[in-house]
Parts: sequence; C-alpha cells; structure tokens
Amino acid sequence: MAGGWGEFGLAYLVFLLTHAVPTQTSLKPRLTKALGRPAYGALYGLVSVAALAWLIVAAGRAPFMPILGFASWQMATPFVLMVPACLLVTFALGRPNPYSFGGVRNERYNPAYPGVVRFTRHPLLAAIALWSLSHALANGDLAHLLLFGGFFAFSLLGMVMINRRHRGAPWQPSLTPVERMSASAIALRTALGLAVYAGAMIVHPWIAGVDILPLGHSLLARFGA
Repeated sequence: MAGGWGEFGLAYLVFLLTHAVPTQTSLKPRLTKALGRPAYGALYGLVSVAALAWLIVAAGRAPFMPILGFASWQMATPFVLMVPACLLVTFALGRPNPYSFGGVRNERYNPAYPGVVRFTRHPLLAAIALWSLSHALANGDLAHLLLFGGFFAFSLLGMVMINRRHRGAPWQPSLTPVERMSASAIALRTALGLAVYAGAMIVHPWIAGVDILPLGHSLLARFGA
C-alpha cells in the first residue's frame, strides 16, 4: 500500500542502495564491461533519478508531523536559493575542477582561470546544499527534514572528506593553458541556469505534488508590497 512511513523508509533504503551497491561491490565494473561506459552511465543515471523521484514522492505521502514553525520567509527560501544553486550547476558542468567531483578534463585546469571554482571548490555539492537546505526550511515536517537533512549532511560531509583528501595529497595545478570564458559563454551558461530554474518550477507539481507557481506569485506580492 502506497504511503506511510513504511514506503518512505523503503524508498530511502532503495535510494541509498542504488548509490552504495555499485561502488562497494563489483557490480559497477561488471556492468561497465558488459554494457560499455556510456550505456552504464545512462542506465545508472536513470536508476538514480527514478530512486530520487520515488523518495521525494514517498516523503510527501508520509504522515505529516510538523517540526519547524511556519513563517513566510521559510516558503520564500527555495525561490531565492535555487537561483544560485542552478547557476552553480550550469557553470560547473563540463569545466575542469580537480578539487572536487564532477570535473571534466581536470588536467587542463588553470588556476589563473578557475571559473566557478573561484567562488567554491565544490560547486555541485554547494548546489545540493542550497537545494536541500532551502527545501528543508520550506517544508519543516519530519519526513522532509529527514529527506533534505540527509542530503544537506551528505553535501557538507562530502566537502570535508574531499578537502581532507587534498590536504593530505595537495594537487599540483597543470600549466596547460585554458581559454578564458568569453562573455557569450557566461551569458549562455547564465541563461541555461535560469532555464533550469524555470523548468524546475514548471515540473514541480509532477515531481513533488505541489504547484509552486501560484505560491511564488503570492510571495512576490507579499514581499514586494
């Protein structure tokens, strides 16, 4: 039967297993060898997204147990913090970053042109932290605090672990030159980040079961008055 703490606990367990099993067993190398790296990456991405979607839906179905008090500013935090979160993602994708995970062609990193790494060594983890913190504050019930609090703790712990790894074995920057990001590239990535932000609001009712566009209009009228 859908709903209840049982479904939420099962969904959380499945989500954790989808990330732990491939890395802690021989499943990942075996599937990569059998399917090829691109096919495995696509399959793993689909499974991860499906598990996350189920976890979010299950949190919404769990019994409502309020923990945090409610205030208008709490509802406004996702509308504000998700803008830099989306921009962090779009400016980090496809860019070298040897200090954290998610970097591409890290050997080409040039500290003279660090890009988004100038602001944070962990842009993807920082985006997860902003997403989880803002949504934890906006919901405030036990199920969503467990859900988003877990992601927030994961992002902070990931930053600490990666920083310790590089402190013990400092990374030597490459002298291979990298092109400075042009104004058109900055504009394109900014537009892409804002498009992701707008798209997330549009699909929010199907992912989380809450239409946030009317809520956004209401908050804009309240704080803009």
